[in-house]
Amino acid sequence: MGFVRGSMKRCEFICVLGGFVAGFWPRRRSITVAIAALVLLPIEVSDAGWLSDVFKSSSKHTKSPKHVTSAKRVTLARRATSPKPHAVRLAALGAGALNPSALKPVATMCDPSKFRVVLDVGHTAESEGAISARNVAEFVFNLRLAQRIEEKLKAEGFAETRLLLTEGKARPSLVKRVAAASNLRADLFLSIHHDSVPNKFLEDWEFEGKKSHFSDRFSGYSVFVSRNNPDFKTSLSFAELVGKELKAQGLLYAQQYTRPVMGRYQHPLLNKETGVYSYDQLVVLRKARMPAILLEAGSIINRDEELKMDSPERQNIISSGVTAAVKEFCEPRWAILGPL
Repeated sequence: MGFVRGSMKRCEFICVLGGFVAGFWPRRRSITVAIAALVLLPIEVSDAGWLSDVFKSSSKHTKSPKHVTSAKRVTLARRATSPKPHAVRLAALGAGALNPSALKPVATMCDPSKFRVVLDVGHTAESEGAISARNVAEFVFNLRLAQRIEEKLKAEGFAETRLLLTEGKARPSLVKRVAAASNLRADLFLSIHHDSVPNKFLEDWEFEGKKSHFSDRFSGYSVFVSRNNPDFKTSLSFAELVGKELKAQGLLYAQQYTRPVMGRYQHPLLNKETGVYSYDQLVVLRKARMPAILLEAGSIINRDEELKMDSPERQNIISSGVTAAVKEFCEPRWAILGPL
């Protein structure tokens, strides 16, 4: 009940403000003042619909502030007596001003200083993963990129970000990763990898006097989730945010996973705009008790893309995209207004 009364008081305040400015300033300035006040007064999404009425009031100079306030009291009193669904708390920009996808329950607002992201460095020093076209282990790429993402997140206030390094052989280490993330009480689990191709696509070449293998056929990032994760919907929401941010940075996603030629490596594409795939049986995604995704940052078996993945510029692009996705996941208002 205390929250309802608080919401009503805030709503009444904004209504009075809308009527007040309507009598003194042009409509454009009225909207600017109202938005500034709304940013400072977060309310439930279910109460945000009255914002359009405030804007309308700025163009109707025949109505006095007293009339507007009285009408809103009646409306809000009716709303207060009706049950309210659980909603994500956002800055009140009005339901009509938001993209429908922005109203999806991505996450509740969080305190970045307490929100814990666990960055899982794919593979181990003993089991290094794929070998790049220039004979560099995938584990080296994974560790370097994960460290860069960690730096970015901490610089943005996510002080509880943890880098997860696992020892041992590949398969046993998968269970260890999930257990470690649970022990760390992670809010998000992000596993960092770099892509390769099935052996049948590999070609021989020589680099610096050593025999090596490459495949320039495929390139791009990809994001994986498991539909068997206990919080699949939230995992998918975060995966889409990561894919969206990488796409916004000008990167393209790998499209080969939908093709029959991939054989047992073929995976369903869940979002053709952002490059999100399902990998339902992958242990680190399926067994994680928190929202979890796996990022294949790019192909290191592709000779051109390997050079890009090795560059600080590309590492900065990817780490910036992931950081922006975490910020939007934690605080949906940030994606709309930017940092306050």
